[in-house]
Amino acid sequence: MAHVSDLIAQDIEAYLKQHEHKSLLRFITCGSVDDGKSTLIGRLLYESKMLFEDQLAALEADSKKVGTQGGDLDFALLVDGLAAEREQGITIDVAYRFFSTDRRKFIVADTPGHEQYTRNMVTGASTADLAIILVDARHGVQTQTRRHSYLVSLIGIKRVVVAINKMDLVGFSKDVYERIEKEYRAFAAQIGLTDILCIPMSALKGDNIIEKSAATPWYAGSALMEHLETVQIEDDLQARPFRLPVQWVNRPNLDFRGFSGQIASGTVRPGDRVRVQPSGRDTTIERIVLSTQDLKEAVAGQSVTVTFADEIDCSRGDVIVAADQPALAGDSFDATLVWMSDEAMATGRSYLMKCGTRTVGTTVNAIEYRVNVNTLERTAAQALALNEIGRVSLLTDRLIAFDPYESVRDTGSFILIDRLTNNTVGAGLLHAARSRPRDLSWTRTDTGRAARAALKQQSPLLLWAGAGIDANKLEQKLMSIGRHTITLPAATADLPRIAGLLLDAGLIVVIDAESAQPAALASALPAAERIELAVDAAAAQAALTGERLSLPSATADETVEQVVEALRRAGRIG
Repeated sequence: MAHVSDLIAQDIEAYLKQHEHKSLLRFITCGSVDDGKSTLIGRLLYESKMLFEDQLAALEADSKKVGTQGGDLDFALLVDGLAAEREQGITIDVAYRFFSTDRRKFIVADTPGHEQYTRNMVTGASTADLAIILVDARHGVQTQTRRHSYLVSLIGIKRVVVAINKMDLVGFSKDVYERIEKEYRAFAAQIGLTDILCIPMSALKGDNIIEKSAATPWYAGSALMEHLETVQIEDDLQARPFRLPVQWVNRPNLDFRGFSGQIASGTVRPGDRVRVQPSGRDTTIERIVLSTQDLKEAVAGQSVTVTFADEIDCSRGDVIVAADQPALAGDSFDATLVWMSDEAMATGRSYLMKCGTRTVGTTVNAIEYRVNVNTLERTAAQALALNEIGRVSLLTDRLIAFDPYESVRDTGSFILIDRLTNNTVGAGLLHAARSRPRDLSWTRTDTGRAARAALKQQSPLLLWAGAGIDANKLEQKLMSIGRHTITLPAATADLPRIAGLLLDAGLIVVIDAESAQPAALASALPAAERIELAVDAAAAQAALTGERLSLPSATADETVEQVVEALRRAGRIG
């Protein structure tokens, strides 16, 4: 079954070890109906020797029975397994296939081309690193080619191979190839696709699939398999901020309490300072456990259990993040939604929203616009029908920690679940948090400081961050727990007036200073809305007395944590 390798016969253990450490490329094939997607995948499976003898015999028998290729093998039958697919000669469901070469392992998803199966295509693309978009050389770039390219761009796939297929039917014409390449690149530039390779090929005949074809001497690029084996797939996930959605609290006995999950991005080591979101409490990683051994480092993609140096609350659905690069937190979002249910989506209905490992109640508050994926036109809409895509605003019943989808896929994507049937009815991408709307009638509502603060669900407060207090880290910490905050330097011109205006807006204002709070500021602002933060070497613990919070000497991160915890206990920040 496996690809040809001398190691199999010589040293099976060495072969398995080599196979284990190969990189894995996930890719999809998509494009217009009958462009040859299933045939291409079947050819790759056949050429990589990823077929059992009985599978090959069945393919030969099925090819004769179906008769679409005369006496030749019909490679599409390897992938199109449903009876309806074989009868119609189309792809309906998403078919996943694994194959490997001596250089890399692959998982390919054959996605359907018909518009009514857009949800299937989005599902297949959600985990892909690369997309192969097939174009029939006879027809050029079609409406469905543009639609699938837009979906690829929407899902965040950056690497695209344009497989200009069936070149044998146009005499391997260089002019046809160049015309299609020019037209596609012009469209791709409009939707932000730049990493593109166009390959002339014949999936049925095998030209430019495994090796360069003599039929295209004018083509200077690589064959498809060579490109798949060498394309750079190690993206910057490990270099991104650390994110670990907690899937399970691991408590095998009284002496061990760990938090298990798959690292979505970044790197973590024992001793790293982390934050549990959305609660916003900081601690330090004590151990990283994998099976029966402790790790010195864990990276994106690994499933691990971590333990904390401090006893803080953390449960399934929380996200463990880097303390100095926290995720965002919110309960109202801008999102792109792909609707997957036969029953149209209407605003105001309650659904369950699963983001990472957390499930919360949610409501689609409004549809900003619907996207025509064929023309990219944006139109007003009151509902989304099956396979339609729209920009929406969502409200959740609890705070959740998230990242914009463009930054971290796993913490920026979600699905919507029908509360009654438990069916998945939608999938989407989070882009940003927004201020949660309130039912405030302009004819009856006060627009003063209290109303603005109520809108933000917090009390206005000025924090004078004196020597030893990192104002920027304090602002980051407050924002990570959902507080609306801004930092001002103490040297800001007309500081009392500017600070007063920001307090009127309902904000928490952090003043970055190195000296004590001036009397002019104290006299200009209400005592109940300002607190001076000061490090006191004689203090044993954080103590809030009137308008002053005294803090013991500690690291910058620990000091910020003490400030927030003291203010939280005093009910000053909610």
